[in-house]
Amino acid sequence: MSDNGFGERLHALRTGAGISQEGLAQRAGISVRALSDMERGRTRGPRQRTVEALVAALRVDGVVAQELEDAARSGRPRTVGGAGPRSAAGKVPGTGSAAGHGLALPRDLGDFTARGPALAGLRVLAERLDPARPPVAVICGQPGLGKTALAVHAAHALAPRFPDGQYAVDLRGMDPKPVPPREVLARLLHALGVAETAVPAATDERSGLLRSVLRERRVLLLLDNAADEDQVRPLLPGHGACLTVVTSRRSLAGLEAVHRTELALLRREDAVELLTRVIGPERVERETQAARDLAELCGYLPLAVRIAAQRLAARPGETLAKLVTQLTAHGDRLDTLQAGSLRIRSAFTLSYRQLGPAARTVFRRASLACGPDFSPATAALLAGVPPRQATRCLERLADAGLLQPHPTADRYRFHDLLRLFATEQLAEDDDPAQVAAAEERAARWTLRRATAAALRFDADRHQDAPEGDPDPATAPTDREQARIWLEAERAQWLAALGQAQAAGRHRQVVDAAEAMHWFSDVTAHWELWAEVFQRAVDSARALGSRRDEAVHLNYLAWAHNFCLHDYPAALAAARAALAAAYEAADQLQAGWALGYEAGALRRLGRTDESIVRLHEAATHVRNHTDPQVRLAELTILNTLGQHLRYANRADEALVIHRRSEALCLAGVPGTPHDLITSYLAQTRHNLGSDLMALGRWDQAEASLRAALAHWEAGRMPAWSEPVRLDLGITLRHLDRHDEARTVLTAAHRTLVGLNNPRRDEAADELRRVTAEVGNADHPTG
Repeated sequence: MSDNGFGERLHALRTGAGISQEGLAQRAGISVRALSDMERGRTRGPRQRTVEALVAALRVDGVVAQELEDAARSGRPRTVGGAGPRSAAGKVPGTGSAAGHGLALPRDLGDFTARGPALAGLRVLAERLDPARPPVAVICGQPGLGKTALAVHAAHALAPRFPDGQYAVDLRGMDPKPVPPREVLARLLHALGVAETAVPAATDERSGLLRSVLRERRVLLLLDNAADEDQVRPLLPGHGACLTVVTSRRSLAGLEAVHRTELALLRREDAVELLTRVIGPERVERETQAARDLAELCGYLPLAVRIAAQRLAARPGETLAKLVTQLTAHGDRLDTLQAGSLRIRSAFTLSYRQLGPAARTVFRRASLACGPDFSPATAALLAGVPPRQATRCLERLADAGLLQPHPTADRYRFHDLLRLFATEQLAEDDDPAQVAAAEERAARWTLRRATAAALRFDADRHQDAPEGDPDPATAPTDREQARIWLEAERAQWLAALGQAQAAGRHRQVVDAAEAMHWFSDVTAHWELWAEVFQRAVDSARALGSRRDEAVHLNYLAWAHNFCLHDYPAALAAARAALAAAYEAADQLQAGWALGYEAGALRRLGRTDESIVRLHEAATHVRNHTDPQVRLAELTILNTLGQHLRYANRADEALVIHRRSEALCLAGVPGTPHDLITSYLAQTRHNLGSDLMALGRWDQAEASLRAALAHWEAGRMPAWSEPVRLDLGITLRHLDRHDEARTVLTAAHRTLVGLNNPRRDEAADELRRVTAEVGNADHPTG
């Protein structure tokens, strides 16, 4: 070996790997000049940590790495008394060896699971490290997501890339008094070899000294459990081949130019894998479903899964199913999720205690909200604070990891276990009378807003602004905004409807359900309409109003027919509506009741009876000039034509539907144009279906396309997708197979999502047209 054995080996390894000097220098965190000096023999014995950085950057195996280190060692000057000579140039006064420092990394978890993308992101930061801009990685998220575990695991994995040391400091951000930066700086400087007498007194000077010490070192800093940006900023390197990893329950959004990783919940398979690594595959394989149930009951929160796993590991004879049963007892879940000193409640309590009084109140009261998420307006009503204050509190709660903000809407949600914790705090800190008052306040406001929003869909009102909204300044201003609000808040206003009924506010229940009538046509795929109209029926009975009872029994029959597809229930509701309508002497409601009864009978396979009922219904609405009666007549005629077609009397059905079309085109005085066009679209769907039954496919296509265009423009999938299905069938019969397959694919996908009974028919038609396309592509003979 020549005198330049180390340099020659290094040059051969670099060129063999196809890496330039600039590329290797950047990977290893050293200067290009220093690398050039090594290869040319000017630096024959670089320090061990430099060699380790080069080995990591070159990605060579153990034998080659040892040979490179041996070559470097042979070129180093002899030492006396174990201390090698070191130039004073560039050395920070008061610094010495940092070996044996007291800030070593915590123990890595041998059963660490998942988090592959997050680990990959940190690995890329280390590989592409630029000493001019040392990277800072912030790992944030709600309590229990395993932020520290990820940071520690990553630090151990990346340790070979940082041969000058890895240092971990717990900043104790959740303590009443987090560790001040001045104290942290002193600990870091001591660990880095700065003598105690050389550490300045002022925080700014300590921060500057830290940056100077780190400038020429390749170090990994783990700053765990940060309280806020002000605590972290003084601890960050300015230059040097360093990587800083910060963990915090807060997002630390004020830190500039950082790589931020916001951890999410585990996937179910990852949660089960963590459970498996802790308790062993044999137990999980024996109770596969119980393992999945356990992961779900833990909310896929890593800390909760680990606690459950540790508990099981300490009790090898206990089944997973037993723990699942214990966790299913809703009120005891947080008590059950503890194993020794590990307690899920303790993790939540640390963050809760950091909040101010207003934020605590918002957090507790928000647990009263219904549905998967809630708006700032709901939180404000429940907490009894102004909306702006509620919004500020919600932002603090999200920043503290106690709530999850919606990615696009101004809404928030709880993790399941955090909702349980909030409910516990509510029971401990709030008087029952206060809670009842909060629920009452929110329910009254929400139901008034829901009623006003739904009235925007009332055909008689058209686009007139309804009265009665509790806050006109923030009320929806058109149908689209009303639709968005009603959809987002449906769990909230449905619960408010039930609360109004329980409180005896029956007129408010009936009026709200009546307002919802036209909006229910837009959202016929919602199963909740049966509950809405059943509550209205019960409240009408409590009021002693047989007419209101008949109206809402008819709406209930519609819901059972079109939303739940429960035809026996629809038949019973329609017959009860007919009896109430006769008692109230209301011919219009009697006609509707007979029509809904006919619909249920036909769906039960009793088509002949349904046709008889429809003829009876027509007699109740004939020769009336009232617009509502005229619309009822249109509905009854359309339904009668449908049933005639189902009875294989398509020619008679076509005549009936042509009559309906003529009535629509003539218009109904006093009826809004857009309502009549909806009736016309329904009629043209029926006309298209009649023509399909008669094999007149070209004519059917035109009618179906006209109907589809209307329902699509109105964003009413419960109406548009059956039309789309019929159009696809028509196109298949016209031998336009590619077009038919596209249309049928879209119809099938949406009908499945709507749980529409015709979804199976759509699947059959799609298979049929796919087969026909295949035969056309591969003809035989």
